[in-house]
Amino acid sequence: MWCVGHLTAEYRRRMYDLLDLYARPLRAHEPVVCVDEKSKQLLKDSRPALPIKPGLPRRQDYEYVRGGTCNLFVAVEPKGARRTVLVTEHRAKTDFVAFVQHLVEKVYARARRIHLVMDNLNTHFRKCFEEVLGVEPAQALLRRVVFHYTPKHASWLNMAEIEIGILDRQCLDRRLPDRVTLSAEVQASQSRRNAEHRGIEWNFTRQDADAKMARHYVS
Repeated sequence: MWCVGHLTAEYRRRMYDLLDLYARPLRAHEPVVCVDEKSKQLLKDSRPALPIKPGLPRRQDYEYVRGGTCNLFVAVEPKGARRTVLVTEHRAKTDFVAFVQHLVEKVYARARRIHLVMDNLNTHFRKCFEEVLGVEPAQALLRRVVFHYTPKHASWLNMAEIEIGILDRQCLDRRLPDRVTLSAEVQASQSRRNAEHRGIEWNFTRQDADAKMARHYVS
């Protein structure tokens, strides 16, 4: 099912902001970091799987046992070829604030300014940081942070979705029984891709957007 947003002036302003941001050259002191989250259903085997044998793959019974859900926060720096993934039990605003705090104070502690690209989920706004940390601590934490929001119904402009798709195909597309196993698999994937310096090459420009979408623009 498609959800097609109206290409209003606000839509275009946000889209242009992100496309201009993505067109910038790499600046180590001013990273562009795309952030998103994903829920993962934990599934356990209802009975032991049959092990691998010569000529036969590992075989699982079609029945499984639900083990609850957990959340993955994903941050990717496309041109810096760095990603940070954290598995949490929930994705409440306290969890999101703690994840951004980790990015600002640990991962990008030496950055002069951090550009965070996010969607419009209600936990992603400055007021949530003030509610969780207090006004002054939130201001201190975010003094080096610039928020960039995708247009509504335009999460395709957030490159974190590309990274999540890769994580799905390479790591998550199978039964994972518990949070400990999931965290170990995610950490291994993250470490490997960072060591291989896997970035994301974004080629869609502001000019491309106008050429493809101008006839749908709403004044």
